[in-house]
Amino acid sequence: MSEAQQHQRETMLGQKGCVLWFSGLSGAGKSTIADALEERLLKRRVLATVLDGDCVRTGLCNDLGFSVEDRTENLRRLGEMSALMADAGVVVITAFISPLRDSRIAAKAMVGDYRFREVYISTPLTICEGRDVKGLYKRARAGTIPNFTGIDSPFEPPLHPDIELNTAELSLEDSVSILEAHIEAQGFIQSTDYGI
Repeated sequence: MSEAQQHQRETMLGQKGCVLWFSGLSGAGKSTIADALEERLLKRRVLATVLDGDCVRTGLCNDLGFSVEDRTENLRRLGEMSALMADAGVVVITAFISPLRDSRIAAKAMVGDYRFREVYISTPLTICEGRDVKGLYKRARAGTIPNFTGIDSPFEPPLHPDIELNTAELSLEDSVSILEAHIEAQGFIQSTDYGI
């Protein structure tokens, strides 16, 4: 796609494509925040979409399991898809555990430094485990779910995330407002201030 085509899309949509790449433990609040942010942006008539494990693993990545190799390939495919959608002018919100730094770095390289915003949902393991609505941590502790991130498989926190949100300390409303303000300040979406 040429720069002229990119500019034409951005002008038509009144926004610039970007990727908000969430990472964090299971139960940290990634999908909840992603869905709430998408809803807020759509109300502002911003073209946005959420990509999460449920939607990607039932379609694009339904041939992959949960080995380290399969998780890496899952995130590679997600990175490629996110880059294409951002090229089309969409605000893409991904909600995946994304446990390994190398996979996140690779995704950033696909999307491009400026359009890639790394969002670390840094909610502590004890809080995530306490929220265990699906019983996943309990099953992992019992050994019935192998390679479960945070229990017997590592999570490598981002070293320099663009945004860090701890849902043990921040409300959903505050988390969404922080993200909305960030992408507005970066020029991906238009300000609602209108100079007033």
